Amino acid sequence: MKKWFWVSLLVIVCTLAGCAKQEEKGAEKEAEKPQQQEVTAEAKEDVFEDGVDEEAFQKALANFPTEVPEKIVTTSVPLTEMLHLLGITPVGVPTSTNPIPADFDAITKIGSPMAPDLEVISSLQTDLILGAASLQSSLDQALTGMNIATAYLPTESYDDLKLSFKVLGTYFGKEEKMNEVLQSIVAKEDELKAKGQGKELPSVMLVIGTSDSFMVMSDKSYLGSLVERLGADNIAKSVLKAESTYSPMNLEDIVVADPDMIFVLASGDHGANEDKFKQEIEKNSAWTQLSAYKNDKIYMLDYSTFGVTSIANVETALSTIADYFYK
Repeated sequence: MKKWFWVSLLVIVCTLAGCAKQEEKGAEKEAEKPQQQEVTAEAKEDVFEDGVDEEAFQKALANFPTEVPEKIVTTSVPLTEMLHLLGITPVGVPTSTNPIPADFDAITKIGSPMAPDLEVISSLQTDLILGAASLQSSLDQALTGMNIATAYLPTESYDDLKLSFKVLGTYFGKEEKMNEVLQSIVAKEDELKAKGQGKELPSVMLVIGTSDSFMVMSDKSYLGSLVERLGADNIAKSVLKAESTYSPMNLEDIVVADPDMIFVLASGDHGANEDKFKQEIEKNSAWTQLSAYKNDKIYMLDYSTFGVTSIANVETALSTIADYFYK
């Protein structure tokens, strides 16, 4: 009997302990619910008001030296333009066919973005080399053995420009001018989006001319990023499933996709011009099957506005594309 008594008592104690634990777990879960909601809310706050991704911003900012340098050399035209807007004067700027701010004309040229003159950079007693992320591997290789800090920022797309400008403005303590520029860009973006509300946007194909051919541009290109931001359908992404920024044209697939509108980025100085594109159309009758051709909605775009990423011209670029969409 004593044995059964103690066994029964042990069962009761274990049962009560189990219930107590369940209650504790239940209470813990209830206590955790508000915290989980707060975490979820915080997780959503990973984008600044200006649309810049906070994680990408922090990661890019962490690449800069702790101590802000005095003598900066920039190998990128878009980043040179950003420094100018922020009131920061570098000691060296790139040599390029693309324009740099006139105020920097007297500044020492350090050679092309892809192959800067290392002797010139060294002679300037450079503290920091600021370059485009797309050229990081080649520049790092060229700079091997040089004891100079480097920092790289993306400049390929619309979002890249805003991110990099925010990083530079924050790092160099130029937040007032930085916010002024970014707020203006966001205001224009919001204005154009509101203008397009309730309107059916066209499907679009983006074409760029090279010296020997024409290629389709995806949303990863600068022009593609502008089209995507305004909400239009780029067939390179939705239909052609292009993975590269620039892909060879397959007219059979393009005829099937049948874009409503075609933008052609062409320049005599940077590849094919408008006349060459007209010759391309004459060579292949498949072009005449496209709705964009039949409806006279093939547009040639200015290379100076759309061929080079530019924080100063981005509002003009957005507005120009929106005008084609909404007219």
